[in-house]
Amino acid sequence: MDAFADLFRGVRAQGSLFGSSTLSAPWSLVFVDGAPLTLCTVLEGSGWIVPEGRPPEHLATGETVIVRGPAPFSFVDEIGTEAEPIECGEHCATPEQGGTLHRLGWNDCGPDDPAGATTLVVGAYPVRGEIGRRLLDALPDVLRVAPGGAADAVRDLLAAEVAVDAPGQQVVLDRLLDWMLVCSLREWFDRPGGEPPAWYAAHRDPVVGHALRLLHAEPAAPWTVSSLADRSGVSRATMAKRFADLVGEPPLTYLTCWRMTLAADLLADRKAATIAEIARTVGYSDAFGFSAAFKRIRGITPSEFRRTGTASPDRGDLPELMTSDSRHAPRTERRRRADDVRRHRE
Repeated sequence: MDAFADLFRGVRAQGSLFGSSTLSAPWSLVFVDGAPLTLCTVLEGSGWIVPEGRPPEHLATGETVIVRGPAPFSFVDEIGTEAEPIECGEHCATPEQGGTLHRLGWNDCGPDDPAGATTLVVGAYPVRGEIGRRLLDALPDVLRVAPGGAADAVRDLLAAEVAVDAPGQQVVLDRLLDWMLVCSLREWFDRPGGEPPAWYAAHRDPVVGHALRLLHAEPAAPWTVSSLADRSGVSRATMAKRFADLVGEPPLTYLTCWRMTLAADLLADRKAATIAEIARTVGYSDAFGFSAAFKRIRGITPSEFRRTGTASPDRGDLPELMTSDSRHAPRTERRRRADDVRRHRE
C-alpha cells in the first residue's frame, strides 16, 4: 500500500452521477450538492465550468475537470447564457426545461437528438474522514486534465456505459468514475512542471518510496529509523537524510502524523473500538502514550475528539504536518517532534 492509494480509502463515487447526451443549447446546470470533490468529464461537445469565485474553465471533448467543494459551480453552454439554471444535486433527476433533458445516471440518446449535443458525466465524492481530507488538501480548487493520457481508455468505457440502460449500470459508472479520478489525478500530479505533494513525488525514489510503502502497509509496527533503513537496504543516516529531504520531515514524524490520521477516523466512529484498542491498532502499547501523542499533534485528547467529532480549531490543517519541512517549524514544534522521535526510538 502506498500513500496515494491509502488516501483513496474514503473516496468512492456513490450514485451521485449525471449522464446525458441531449444537452442542447442554451443550457445551464448548477451543481449545488456541496460535494467536497467533483469530477466532470466531457464525452462529447463542449461547455464552460464556472466555479464560484473563480474564472470560468472551458471544457472541450475529452477534457476532465476536478472541482473542490463545497462551493457550488455551474456547467453552461456559453458564458452569459440565457438558459434558466437547473439545479443538480443529490436528488437531480429527469427534469426537462428549455429544450434541455438530463437524467441521473443514464443517457436518453435517440435518433432525434439535436446536433451539437453535449454529453457530460459527473461523479460527486463525499470524501469523509481525515484520510480523505489529506487528499483534498493536496489539490487546488480546480484542476483540469487534457485528453491524450491513460484516462482516455476509461473515458471511452464511460461513454459506452452511459449510452445504454442496463442492469447494474450505476455500479459500473461508480467504479469507472473512481478509476477516472485516480487516472486524472496521477496525470495532473505527473504533468510537466507540476508540483505534486511531497509524499507523492517521493514514491519515485527507490529508497524513500519503499520506506513509505512499508509505513503505510504496517503503520502499527514498532518502526525505528534503523529498522526502516534495514528493510530498505540503506544505512540509518542515509534513510534519515533522504526521507527528510524528499518528504519534508523525518520518517517517524511522518509515521506519527499518519497514525493520528488513522486514529482520528477510528475515533469518529463512536460505536467502534475503545481508545485503548485504537491505541494498539495504530501502534501504541497503552492508551496513555497514544493520548499524549494525539494531543500533541491534534491539540485535543482522543476522548474530546470522539465526544465533539472535531479537532482543535487552532491546530491547522494536518496535511501541512505531512509535507512541511520541520527545519522551518517553530522551535517549540521542533522540540515536540524531536521528543516524539526519541520516544519511538526508545
